[in-house]
Amino acid sequence: MKKSVIFLLSPFIVCLTSYGQENVITGKIKNAENNEPMAYVNIGIKNKTAGTVSTIEGMYKLRLNEKITADDTVLFSHVGFVTQRYQISELKNDHKTILLLPENVALDEVVISSKKIELRPKKIGRSSKGLGLLHLNFYSFYEKEVDDRLSKERGMKLKIRKNCRIDALSFNITSNDFSSLKFRLNFYKIEDGLPTDLIVKKNIIFDIKDGYLGWHQVDLTPYDIYFNDDIKEAAVTIQWLESVKAHENSKYFAISTAGSPTHTAYFRDKAMDHWTKGEQNLSFYLDAMCE
Repeated sequence: MKKSVIFLLSPFIVCLTSYGQENVITGKIKNAENNEPMAYVNIGIKNKTAGTVSTIEGMYKLRLNEKITADDTVLFSHVGFVTQRYQISELKNDHKTILLLPENVALDEVVISSKKIELRPKKIGRSSKGLGLLHLNFYSFYEKEVDDRLSKERGMKLKIRKNCRIDALSFNITSNDFSSLKFRLNFYKIEDGLPTDLIVKKNIIFDIKDGYLGWHQVDLTPYDIYFNDDIKEAAVTIQWLESVKAHENSKYFAISTAGSPTHTAYFRDKAMDHWTKGEQNLSFYLDAMCE
């Protein structure tokens, strides 16, 4: 029997339909330049626990709860594209076709140092799975479908402090009821104790196959991620994008953790939602080469 401890851890065609006692906005998102569908676009309403991501075909379904009004604004956000904003009333009444426009922003060159320096391997975060008694789960009791988890994020505050090249992320999976999973890795600034803007503006997507358990490593060397010593800490999260159940009752995906008053874990339920933090230390770390 599985046990888990849950911690407070392109056009786009829109229509509004009924979904039980909720309203649902459905649609499709495409790139304005080439008319191609856009996968895994973040879609949500800030701090209203309503958010999702688009599918590989650019389709999405955004559930609207009782806290949402016709004046609330839906955001459509993707790295490298201009964020689009539409009020619920506009989407409901006009059935608009909306294009996401590429954002032409020059990337800053990142240089650790102009002098010859020695880089040494460093693990940033918790590289132990401990006794494996506690698990931080992506599932919560009120979720009725796997799709409820789309856009959900969990992660850790990690202290960087030095000039570092980030080579990999590793985390220890203790429960996995899915034949395949897809996540996005995000690096955020931290302000007033909570994640804010993205530090690394790259779309880092990875897969987990065949109900894999144990340490999973994400190779980051193709992304050339460097942090200089101005970045003392970062919120590093994985965001749920897609899943295929291994069986009808599949619901669990968890990472080992330990309670810790000196560490901070982050969680948010939907894209654009508020962040929750807790005194947890996930088995979740970066492999880096640091000055």
